[in-house]
Amino acid sequence: MRVFTNKWFSRWADDEEFSDSVLWATAKDVVAGNVEGSLGGCLFKKRIPREGGGKRSGYRIIVGYRKSDGSRVVFLYAFAKNDKANISNKEKTALQLTAKDFLSATNKQLQALLSTMKYREITAHEQDS
Repeated sequence: MRVFTNKWFSRWADDEEFSDSVLWATAKDVVAGNVEGSLGGCLFKKRIPREGGGKRSGYRIIVGYRKSDGSRVVFLYAFAKNDKANISNKEKTALQLTAKDFLSATNKQLQALLSTMKYREITAHEQDS
């Protein structure tokens, strides 16, 4: 399994002080099917509790993952539950397209995305896979 974040999500995770180990554990949950909902088009919603709080006051994470392949998980978007109830249909459509393109990318295309720093690979916890 390879785990990635897009540029927006990386900044958000840094601001919210999410460590790579938390993201890695979340990706493993997604692969295991432990998600709160399928949004269609390779998109899944996963809840992450706020540190010191429960899932009810936590975050909603939107992740791209293709069950049939299972080799890549990409973190695309997140929001605090108290800021927003859910994503809009327009946001969902855009995220579905982004997830589909990223998950379908060849290794050469993936390397190009990584070199432009539009995406970042989380590698610190590969030994856990």
